[in-house]
Amino acid sequence: MAAVTSTLLTLLKAGDHMLIQEAAYGGTFDLVHKEFKDLNITATMIDTSQPSNSWASLLMPNTKVIYVEAISNPLMQVPDLPVVVAFAQQHKLTSVIDATFATPVNLQPAVSPGFDVVIHSATKFLNGHSDIIAGAVAGRSKVISKITGKANHLGGSLDPHAAFLLQRGIKTLALRVERQNANAAALAAALEKHPQVQRVHYPGLQSHERYQLVRELFRKGGAGGMLSFETVGGMQQAEAVVRGLQLGLVAPSLGGVETLVTLPATTSHSGLTAEQRAAIGINDNLIRVAVGIEDTEDLVDDFMRALDATAAEVAANGSAAN
Repeated sequence: MAAVTSTLLTLLKAGDHMLIQEAAYGGTFDLVHKEFKDLNITATMIDTSQPSNSWASLLMPNTKVIYVEAISNPLMQVPDLPVVVAFAQQHKLTSVIDATFATPVNLQPAVSPGFDVVIHSATKFLNGHSDIIAGAVAGRSKVISKITGKANHLGGSLDPHAAFLLQRGIKTLALRVERQNANAAALAAALEKHPQVQRVHYPGLQSHERYQLVRELFRKGGAGGMLSFETVGGMQQAEAVVRGLQLGLVAPSLGGVETLVTLPATTSHSGLTAEQRAAIGINDNLIRVAVGIEDTEDLVDDFMRALDATAAEVAANGSAAN
């Protein structure tokens, strides 16, 4: 969050306005919609699944920034990134993207399609070992020097040991992400075929609305190591699937070497009512998976066993009730 805060407070001042996609990271959402109010900085949400001409009506004379995420959490939505850049250029806005879920291995948005500022939560994939908290900002030197100055004033400086650990992690970034790409693609494909799964959210599946864009824009079509899926039944069935996993660990982080699972309805979006969650597509039976680097076959088998066991348990309970 130090990276996000320092960036936005460099690009915005009191009286300014920004556009931000609806499905933004919770910390970023709270920052721009709550904390920034005290600084007289306002933000309007945009639906990135809609054509950009719908965003134009939300522009104000003081709009300075448009902010999106390469892949959103937890539904893995992908904005039409070239359209976002073109819109920013047309309206003289600074384009900012949080590319954490994509990673620099799969997507380099400053190069193509040409975002002005790129943010990563280095806590996640860049570090890859779930043992530090850090952030990174990339862009042209003129703007980065200003962001660096702001970060220093706000105290967002990494301690030496954390910097050492991050440097260690980056050395294996490409190897880890390639494996996570492959594991996530295999797991998503298997989940999509399982009768106990209603829907899979993964940009690497042909069923994803931005599949073709990801194939064209992301390097080698790598769609990242994050996915989510909805089980048959409600929250009880989703919880049973999670309990049945042996390799998948229940924890809220992501991007490390281990596979982690969460239920967004009881973690990241627990502050919303069931109706509010449903309105943005986050159902009680949604499971988010941060895919690790385990053996692909072992990982897929683990999820298939958990789904099969849950289905058998539900069937047995139904028979007993009858």
